[in-house]
Amino acid sequence: MTWSFILANLQQGITTALLYVVDSQGSSPGRKGFLMAVNEQGVFEGTIGGGIMEIKMIELAKSLLKKGERQAIIKEQFHDKNHARNQSGLICSGAQTVVCIPLTAKNSDTISAILNSKRALFIRFDSEGIALSEATTEKRRLSAEDDFEVITKLHPPKTVHIFGAGHVGLALARQMTLLDYRIIQYDDRPDLPTLSKNTYAHELRVIDYEDVQKEMDANPADVVVIVSFSYRSDKLLLRQLYDLPFAYIGMMGSDHKIATLKKELAQEGISADALAHVFTPIGLNMYSKTAAEIAVSIAGQIILESNKALPTGRNYML
Repeated sequence: MTWSFILANLQQGITTALLYVVDSQGSSPGRKGFLMAVNEQGVFEGTIGGGIMEIKMIELAKSLLKKGERQAIIKEQFHDKNHARNQSGLICSGAQTVVCIPLTAKNSDTISAILNSKRALFIRFDSEGIALSEATTEKRRLSAEDDFEVITKLHPPKTVHIFGAGHVGLALARQMTLLDYRIIQYDDRPDLPTLSKNTYAHELRVIDYEDVQKEMDANPADVVVIVSFSYRSDKLLLRQLYDLPFAYIGMMGSDHKIATLKKELAQEGISADALAHVFTPIGLNMYSKTAAEIAVSIAGQIILESNKALPTGRNYML
């Protein structure tokens, strides 16, 4: 995770530059909120869109660090040949604005606050660097590359709650690390062999599924995946979680298992309409068989549901 990379470097006294996309339009490969960091040794983490544009921004960051510069600058990058200045070298159309901020150990507290926050924050970028802001709305002023102020809203890391830490749960935890999710994984089996193999989850919790809501620190932006060991535990979990306002909730199961579960829940007073938002069987229909393939199908469906309302930069929507 890029913020963690920054903090680790600063705590070791390694000067590091933050590259942050504060604005984007059209088919820009770097979207608003993309970020990467480059330390004084040339090691980097994250992305602001890739390609020759990113290489140029990395070289800019390395140059500032080498010169000992501490002033932040902002760069507009146009992805076409129509602009006389600030051409990115890409021809995909659109544009993005990137702020480049050299950071030192004195910025550690700010980066730590960003990394550990469980709520949305407003942060201010200007020529002096980065700081937390008391603002409640976003703002953008750009007079020159070294004369600007941008206030932007920074959301906390996306969180996935995975119920079940067996083979599919382990594969999904590994997959979701690639998507920069905070991963909280639950199981009710303390001696499960795959628990010791799980180096991907940020938190592993062995819990009693009987009262699962008391075990969760969740919010509406979170996603929930139920891939537990048995039909009984799947049903127990779904009964407690189906009516909470998560961004996504899905459960693994065969067609027969799902039909049986819905029938039993209907008899208990939970209608099919009340379960209509639950993705079950979970995942995109891509004929996945192995645990790794099932994890890819689940991750793909979460991406689709998370992004389908966002602008694509094209003249159609999913």
